[in-house]
Amino acid sequence: MIEVLIVDDDTRVARVNAAYVEKVAGFHVAGVAHNAAEALQQLEALPHVDLVLLDHYLPDETGLVVVQEMRRRGHQTDVIMVTAARDVSTVQAAMRQGALQYLVKPFAFAGLRAKLEAYAELRRTLDGGGEAEQAEVDRIFGALSAGGEPDLPKGHSATTTELVRRALMTAEGALSAQEIAERTGLSRQTAQRYLKLLERTGRARLTLKYGDAGRPEHRYVWASRP
Repeated sequence: MIEVLIVDDDTRVARVNAAYVEKVAGFHVAGVAHNAAEALQQLEALPHVDLVLLDHYLPDETGLVVVQEMRRRGHQTDVIMVTAARDVSTVQAAMRQGALQYLVKPFAFAGLRAKLEAYAELRRTLDGGGEAEQAEVDRIFGALSAGGEPDLPKGHSATTTELVRRALMTAEGALSAQEIAERTGLSRQTAQRYLKLLERTGRARLTLKYGDAGRPEHRYVWASRP
């Protein structure tokens, strides 16, 4: 069983999330906490917790501070942020601090189930151990992004999609295909192809930058950025 700690300051939401988790095969609620201090105490008391479903808005500290303190104390427990915080800076910080997934409130049972099933798939993939060829790496990244990404068209890699997605999410503003290529090590043509995919699926927005002459430059920004 995958043991889960639920952290949410709203007791009603915590109960609902606990009920959701228990409905997903292979998952068990090990504990519930309603603030940062309780969460850290439970992690000390429950050494076998595999996953923390972590709210960001807690009464004593933010969820990101909890993650930082977890890592400082040596807890490598996986984290999925489950929160109403949807500003890009918080999403970016969560990603940089190692949150595997980010689920925005409000959500239905199906949304959380998809994240949990994707996490279970990731654990099954990683438990195999050994060295990973490119196809295996693609499976790992594909499992990580499952439940939140539409099926990729034939010829598109989950790993490359993730590279471009992260480049957009961590950028201060809109980027061109050439700038994405420089940040990711991809060719300009490949970067352009994946940017168009993200635009078609509504995860990136196209903007045009007009110069003194010639055709406007196509630039892309992550869709949730103002």
